[in-house]
Amino acid sequence: MSDGPMKPSRRGFLKAAVAGSAAAFAGRASAATPDTAITELQPWMQALGEGVDARPYGTPSEFEGHVVRRNVEWLTADPVSSVNFTPLHELDGIFTPNGLCFERHHAGIAEIEPAKHRLMINGLVDTPLVFTMQDLMRFPRENHAYFLECAANSGMEWRGAQLNGCQFTHGMIHNVLYTGVPLRLLLEEAGVKTNGKWIMPEGADASAMTRSIPIEKALDDCLVAFKMNGEALRPEQGYPVRLVVPGWEGNMWVKWLRRIEVGDEPWHHREETSKYTDLLENGKARRFTWEMDAKSVITSPSPQAPITHGKGHTVITGVAWSGRGTIPRVDVTLDGGKNWQQARMSGPSLDKSMHRFYYEFDWDGSPLLLQSRAHDSTGYVQPTKDQLREWRGVNSIYHNNGIQTWYVNEQGVAENVEVS
Repeated sequence: MSDGPMKPSRRGFLKAAVAGSAAAFAGRASAATPDTAITELQPWMQALGEGVDARPYGTPSEFEGHVVRRNVEWLTADPVSSVNFTPLHELDGIFTPNGLCFERHHAGIAEIEPAKHRLMINGLVDTPLVFTMQDLMRFPRENHAYFLECAANSGMEWRGAQLNGCQFTHGMIHNVLYTGVPLRLLLEEAGVKTNGKWIMPEGADASAMTRSIPIEKALDDCLVAFKMNGEALRPEQGYPVRLVVPGWEGNMWVKWLRRIEVGDEPWHHREETSKYTDLLENGKARRFTWEMDAKSVITSPSPQAPITHGKGHTVITGVAWSGRGTIPRVDVTLDGGKNWQQARMSGPSLDKSMHRFYYEFDWDGSPLLLQSRAHDSTGYVQPTKDQLREWRGVNSIYHNNGIQTWYVNEQGVAENVEVS
């Protein structure tokens, strides 16, 4: 598909030159110029507002009503087995508000009464156990900030630029503070037998979601979580309890967790055979590709967040993450990778959590080819999309962590393109 001879192609933006930017800061209003927004009384300055009992559960301002999760119509065959996307371009910092965390369901949202919910541990254990929610709340609990990314995030981009907006290319991710019980404590209570090498968590929704997880990971940093950002899990996020598998693909973070079976080998169920394996060019598939590689995206400017202030001082911002550790460095380029500058990292740097970066510059109105490149604490550097395709072909829809490119034209409008 082409946008016309005079516009960049979303499938292959091969020729573009970006001039260096040197415009002075502009846009501040002069105090000598009357501005009615400051010189005249506004309606909200002349009448009492609502009282403290008007909004017993706080909601965003009506002027932020556009900041919502969105789906893609042609990706949504049935809403109960589909996905919507976090509006990354509207957010800042590193934490995702609970009401904006993306959703991925296989059988719709299970509405569970916590008093009737149970978590069972069985299989290769000394003592099979059943826990109520009250039982779980009596175990020592911990708080950790982690990102949760679907393995299919950016999956539509393997064959070329498709979805015009970072909400849709990268929005199958969120980052929250989880509160829960370390899974190892529950497994220790049951007593894992010496031949117990794997666990199989199972969800209580109608799809009975299951995944095989090595016992080493289960005993390391997995949580059985019941709160996110300080409040109870939302129903769409697994209320009343879900599994947290830090740094690993989101499909393994089983929601509405009802059972954990301990076994001596992986189960090879649907979600780890016909799904969530990475089909290669030669027809073979990579399996057990659990860890999420380092990745980043510029969230503004981007297709849903164009430059609207004109020339002058401009702030680039975005997020980066890695399933193997922290992100000590992100590079930003204005010219499609010809020249790179180190971005400014801001906010907490937490293991397997989102990191926020900024880069400020003076825009002279010339076209831009914006990219970001993440470096994680293991030394891994985020690859280009061409490098990924050379290694793995274009048959997969999973684990695409290639560098994203936004083309910004002279009017500040951004578009999803590719460079080579």
